[in-house]
Amino acid sequence: MNPYEILLDNAYNDGMLVKEKPLQGSDGRIKGNKIAIREDMTILEKTCALAEELGHHETSVGNILDMDSVQNRKQERQARFHGYNRLIGLTGLIRAYEHGCTNRYETAEYLEVTEEFLEECISCYREKYGVYKIVDNYIIYFIPNLAVFKRI
Repeated sequence: MNPYEILLDNAYNDGMLVKEKPLQGSDGRIKGNKIAIREDMTILEKTCALAEELGHHETSVGNILDMDSVQNRKQERQARFHGYNRLIGLTGLIRAYEHGCTNRYETAEYLEVTEEFLEECISCYREKYGVYKIVDNYIIYFIPNLAVFKRI
C-alpha cells in the first residue's frame, strides 16, 4: 500500500470522509469531518496535502483561513508540523540515510514525498531544533544543510 492509501485508511478509521475535487487556490481543505484534496495533482502531492489536512483535523480549531491572524498562522504551522512528522519524521531521515540516500531528491523519493514537502519539513525542523538533533545513535544536522551521521 502506498502512503496515500495508508493516509486514506487512517482518515476513514478516524471517521473522516476524503474526496478528490477540482479545488481552486489550495491543495486541500477540511471542514468538520470532510477533507477535499485537489484532484489534478500527482499521488505524492496528494499524499503531502492529505497529511497536512489530517494535521488540521488533529490540531486546528475553527476557521483558520485568515493568515493575518497570529493564532491562525500558529495553527497552520502546527498542522504542517504534524504532517511532516507523519510522513517523514526524524526517524524517516535516519531510515533514508541508512538506505543510502545521498541527496534531497533521493531522500524525497525514498520517503515518498515531494521535494518541496521535504524542504519545508527540513526548514521546520531547523526552526525547532536548531543546528542539529541527536536521535539514539544518530546526529541529524539541519544547518548548514541536511546531514545524518551515525555516532560511534
